[in-house]
Amino acid sequence: MTRWRTPALAALWVQVAGLVGLAASLLWRGGLAELGWLNAAEALLAALVLGLWTAVLGRFTAGWGTPPEDGTLRALRGVFPWLTSLRLALWFLTLVSVLGGAAPQANPVALTALLSVWPASVLAGNAVYGTLARLAPEPADLGRRARLADWLNVAAALSLAMAVFNLVPIRGFSSVPADVDLWVYGLSGALDVAATLLARQAVLTAPFPRG
Repeated sequence: MTRWRTPALAALWVQVAGLVGLAASLLWRGGLAELGWLNAAEALLAALVLGLWTAVLGRFTAGWGTPPEDGTLRALRGVFPWLTSLRLALWFLTLVSVLGGAAPQANPVALTALLSVWPASVLAGNAVYGTLARLAPEPADLGRRARLADWLNVAAALSLAMAVFNLVPIRGFSSVPADVDLWVYGLSGALDVAATLLARQAVLTAPFPRG
C-alpha cells in the first residue's frame, strides 16, 4: 500500500458524509418546495455512488482485484448512470429555462461558460465512475490505470471551476449566497478537488495484484 491511499480514502469518505449532510440540509431548509427535493435526491444519490466507488477504489489501491460478480461493483455499475442522467436532467432544465428568457439581465458570456462547464463536469464524473468499474476486475491493466488517472485530473479541474461558479454568482441569474452557504460551497468545493487529486495519486501509485 502507498502513502496516498489512506488520505485519499479518508477524504472521499468525508465527502460522502458531507453529501448526506447537504441532502439533509436541503430538505430541512427547503422541504419539498420547488426543486429542493430534487437537489436533495441528487445529493443522496451522489453520496451512494461515491460511497460505492470509494469502496471499490479501496480494494484496488490495496492491490486486490474485484470480481465482476461482486455486489459492490455490480451496484456501482447499476447506479452511477442514474446519477449522470439526473445531473444532466438538472442541467437541461436550467438550459431550457435560460433559453426561455429566465435570466435576460445575466451576462451571456458567464452563462455560456457555466452551461458548458456544468455538463462537462458531469460527464467527467461519469467517466471516472465507469473507468474504475471496468478497471476493478482487471487491476493490472496499465491503459485503464492511466485513463482513470487522466479522468481524475480532468474532474478535479472541472470541480474547481464549478466551485468558483458557486462562490461567485452570475448577476441576474443566481443570488448572492449567504455567509453560511459561502462556507459550505467553499469547503465542499475544496474537499471535492482535494479528494479527487488524492485519489489520482493513490491510483498512480497503487500496487499491482498480489500473485
